[in-house]
Amino acid sequence: MDRYRSADELIEILGDWATATGPLYRRLVTAVAGAITSGALGAGERLPSERDLARTLVISRATVTAAYDELRARGLVASLRGSGTRVAAGPPSPPPGTDGRVPGGRATSIFQRFVDGPGEVISLAHAIEGPVPDLRQALLDLVRDDLPHLTADAGYHPRGLPALREAIAVHLTGLGLPTAPDQVLVTAGASQAIGLVTRMHLRERSDVVVESPGWPGCFDVFRAAGARLHGVRLDEEGARADEIERAFTERRPSLLFVMPTYHNPTGVLMSAARRSRIARLAERHGVPVLEDNAYTGLTGEAPPPIAAYGRPGAEILTAGSLAKAVWGGLRIGWIRASAETTERLARHKALADLGSPVLDQALAARFLPRLPELEARRSATARRRLDHLTGLLRDRFPTWRWTPPQGGAALWIELPGIDARSFAHVALRHGVEIVPGAAMDPGGHHDDHIRLPFTFPTETLTELVTRLSGAWTELQRSAARPSLIL
Repeated sequence: MDRYRSADELIEILGDWATATGPLYRRLVTAVAGAITSGALGAGERLPSERDLARTLVISRATVTAAYDELRARGLVASLRGSGTRVAAGPPSPPPGTDGRVPGGRATSIFQRFVDGPGEVISLAHAIEGPVPDLRQALLDLVRDDLPHLTADAGYHPRGLPALREAIAVHLTGLGLPTAPDQVLVTAGASQAIGLVTRMHLRERSDVVVESPGWPGCFDVFRAAGARLHGVRLDEEGARADEIERAFTERRPSLLFVMPTYHNPTGVLMSAARRSRIARLAERHGVPVLEDNAYTGLTGEAPPPIAAYGRPGAEILTAGSLAKAVWGGLRIGWIRASAETTERLARHKALADLGSPVLDQALAARFLPRLPELEARRSATARRRLDHLTGLLRDRFPTWRWTPPQGGAALWIELPGIDARSFAHVALRHGVEIVPGAAMDPGGHHDDHIRLPFTFPTETLTELVTRLSGAWTELQRSAARPSLIL
């Protein structure tokens, strides 16, 4: 089979190659050579043409030509008239999927940033907060007060530590969703919650209805299970119910996945009326719903979760976590469902890891009763940072457009007639890693949008805007005089 790597695919593999030092063509050579020797690019794979790669990277064709010439001189690629440039050397390609990449996935660079860790690049691939100041004292109190009885048993709790399940049930009940402890399963963050539901409900060629745009990390979890994604648009009230109903009728999907409480990346808060209608649609069509309520608001209160509007016949699973309110490093999340569904999920959880770490769960149980207070603190900080960022953006980028978010962690920005992927390639050379909007759309649309988190300290946000301004200026100049792209 003739395996062709498009320019976009190749760039995903190369990662942040442009942030290295030295002439641009040598940075490209080093990155491609590394991909070949690591097996990420296999022998015989056809690379994009010089013209396509130059256009996508917003660099001169001469730069790509020089890089390909160097790779040919090293014997790593070979070019034949009519068949393009192909990888000529390197270890045998690994079996599909063994490197953790999802075929057709859009979150490769996002997950790779988690693997690589922080660096000099300001990465917009994720919106991460530091831990709450109370974390250290809470941990010391845990060791002093709870450690003896926590270590008195075997430490395996696939459903979750009873005290934590009770605390989560009380928390959800306070949100307007009456919950008993036997309806709660503790997970390793909301990500595992989504993974467990995927394992239970999805098979090869299952149909999943998702919001468009949405979070590509979730999309790739579904794709890894072999599912087919179908996007529905959002309006000011959240995911459009008319499009969900049409998808239910035409597709008979295995799952609906939504983020009703401060949607990622738009920050939209789904209205109570929309939540109620989606719950009724799920019951009528027999489609399970997975709602991920991971984010906090900037002002006001959110309606109860969608599950609060569901009648007994509807299967609505509610996922949440402490990642945003307490700390991402405290890998504690949960699923709330019927007792029967929770029992099924617990078996999948036991197969995955026999249960989340007991000490982490005990620490989480100390924070759950204080969650409203902690979220209020996070919201106050987020508002200050958002005000700082939007002031800078209005000054430096008067043509950029966005709708002020009701919550969440990022701005969803529309660029004026610019392909966000091109801007991302230029921005990387200025030390900013951007996630183009097309990566956050199951169909690859929204290619004129970017997601811009405001979770950084104000000094970092100032530096971020300075770097983006330099990249924007370079992109505008190259658009005006494409023959002079460096």
